[in-house]
Amino acid sequence: MKFKGILLLGPTGAGKTPLGDLLEERGLLGKRCLHFDFGRELRAIARGEFREGILPEERDFIQRVLTEGLLLEDEQFYLALKILRSFLRLKGARGDEIIVMNGLPRHRGQAEGLLSELEIPLVVVLEASFEDILERLRRDVGGDRRGRTDDHEDLVRRKWRIYQERTQPLIDFYRARGAQVLKLPVGIHTKPEETYAHLEKRLSEEAFSLFE
Repeated sequence: MKFKGILLLGPTGAGKTPLGDLLEERGLLGKRCLHFDFGRELRAIARGEFREGILPEERDFIQRVLTEGLLLEDEQFYLALKILRSFLRLKGARGDEIIVMNGLPRHRGQAEGLLSELEIPLVVVLEASFEDILERLRRDVGGDRRGRTDDHEDLVRRKWRIYQERTQPLIDFYRARGAQVLKLPVGIHTKPEETYAHLEKRLSEEAFSLFE
């Protein structure tokens, strides 16, 4: 079965996770949404929570990924697919919902690896400056940073560079495949509810047919 999804793009701290949670809670365009937060899944595995099919050595590698701010490269992508498929089974995905992808894919190799699993007709880009990102993280504007150990400035700056160099080019990758791209500005004080309302407004007519 091939699913349809929305890809949320944006640097760490832009508000992807709280937006994804709202989409799962409220749905979009009258459709049920399932929020696949790859970072959240990785952190759960690193803490020792059970995920079907994940081996001890893979859990050790995931802990390194989180500590060092690494990406899963093409040779490790099988692990991302394991985690995604486990999530979809756990959620009882039927194929008629919107899968909200957050944190996967993060570079072209991952995007190509997902083509057989998932169609992405819509990319939502949350745009913010680096200075605003730091302030958003400091204030925990989205309410999703409690307990995070990876929000220190050096690692946030590293993730920002990786996003600029490797993840942002996915905008052109998906646009070339016919996806619609919506860019939503995010400031220091922008709350998840505001971003959700902005997205809903933009999609209310122009993109309805994307998920019929």
